[in-house]
Amino acid sequence: MAKPRLTHEQHNDIGRTLAGIADELTRRIGELGSAYPKSGPASEPTRKLTAARDAVNAARMALDKALFAEHPDTAESTVYYPLAENRSRVVAPTGRRADTPQ
Repeated sequence: MAKPRLTHEQHNDIGRTLAGIADELTRRIGELGSAYPKSGPASEPTRKLTAARDAVNAARMALDKALFAEHPDTAESTVYYPLAENRSRVVAPTGRRADTPQ
């Protein structure tokens, strides 16, 4: 039995989320690049985040292709590559950690 594919709305939701994750990774890569050397052992976190961003972007490309195959009449490139104002924002919690004693 074939697995069900994503609905167009599910593609929209995933596209907005992955675009936001890629944006946040790009921002953090820049932040680390300004704080640590570009080579050597201290550059490993930046290299790892760059690989993570590249993997997210590869998934976006594959899902964009799947979207056009599964929903040819309604597919749009803006699903996986939305305008900045339509992307999810990845926000870290602020304030005290839940496990920090008061």
